[in-house]
Amino acid sequence: MEKIKIILVDDHQIVRDGIKALLTEIPDLDVIGEASDANELFKELLILKPDIIILDISLPGISGIEISRKLTLEHPEIKTMILSMYTNEDFIFNAIKAGAKGYLPKNTTQKEIVDAIHAICKGEEYFSESISNIILKSYIKKVKTGDEADEKTQASLSKRELEILKLFAEGMSNQQIADKLFISIRTVESHKNHIMQKLELDTTVDLIKFAIKNKIIEL
Repeated sequence: MEKIKIILVDDHQIVRDGIKALLTEIPDLDVIGEASDANELFKELLILKPDIIILDISLPGISGIEISRKLTLEHPEIKTMILSMYTNEDFIFNAIKAGAKGYLPKNTTQKEIVDAIHAICKGEEYFSESISNIILKSYIKKVKTGDEADEKTQASLSKRELEILKLFAEGMSNQQIADKLFISIRTVESHKNHIMQKLELDTTVDLIKFAIKNKIIEL
């Protein structure tokens, strides 16, 4: 069984020890390195090749968000996930813009951390329910106050693409959509890529925003 290789970045040893203890219990996860700041992390990356890096935001020197941005540019093959006590919408949106594929609060469960790692390493994005709610509430507020205008149209989407877009926006995973529609997960991923290309969207969060704005899903 090929394991998912992980590096933990947090400036508190006790936090790294706790996360490592939780992840070590999972057979297909392997914590191959740890770092307390950006300097230590990038030294480790000279010899280690992780699949995913779990980052705190508050770090000495360069923040976890800036590290994520740097990794996205220099090591796009490495996925990043934020695990932080900060759940302010500014931090969340800045992390997403920096390329982070997931965001979880530090009071999350072992199961959710593991689910997030698995989802992200499959090419998906993962945000805890509380983080997703913050994102949606912020967007809904902007829509209601007219701060954001969406000029895209859903006319270019096929009936199947609209169906898949709706299921994504309702929170279903690639596998759940594949099972529901009796198609392969690769077909689902292909449809999702076509949808995002047609609508000129970058993330799953953008898909949800589009679905809300265009009343594809009801709140």
